Amino acid sequence: MRRSQESGFREFAAARMGHLFRSACLLTSGDTYLAEDLVQETLGRMYVVWGRSSKLGNPAAYAQTVLVRVFLAHQRRRSSGERPSDEIPAETAAQGDASLRITLLDALRKLPAKDRAVVVLRYWEDRSVTETADVLNVSSAAVRTRSTRALARLRMQLGDSIGEFAAH
Repeated sequence: MRRSQESGFREFAAARMGHLFRSACLLTSGDTYLAEDLVQETLGRMYVVWGRSSKLGNPAAYAQTVLVRVFLAHQRRRSSGERPSDEIPAETAAQGDASLRITLLDALRKLPAKDRAVVVLRYWEDRSVTETADVLNVSSAAVRTRSTRALARLRMQLGDSIGEFAAH
């Protein structure tokens, strides 16, 4: 890779790393170690195609697509010996309203991986139904269905308890 392209990639990676990490944390329900691995894998894949950046169009959107696909691939191949932890690292919970954050991450953790990906893309990334469908390689109808079901599951899990956290 030429120096100007490498420099451009470094700038892109530095600018997008924080946003990718926050999205990865939501996808992994607060597992910061896995989120770091997903971001590293995403940036590695972006580096490989960076020389063809004219084909990328919008590199930031492409990076988010790669991140979600890396997450879903990880969920499919996760070994049976791995178990998610119930503990969220202290440095993640220390920022903002810790009770609300933990409650929401626990609720997200209980969703199936594809439902979690839909919720993160639609409501965290603020992507349209069509964009979400493109990222996940599914139809728009599938995204709408998953979105409706995922939100219903979240409402069932959170019930009225979310109001007590939001009021603080």
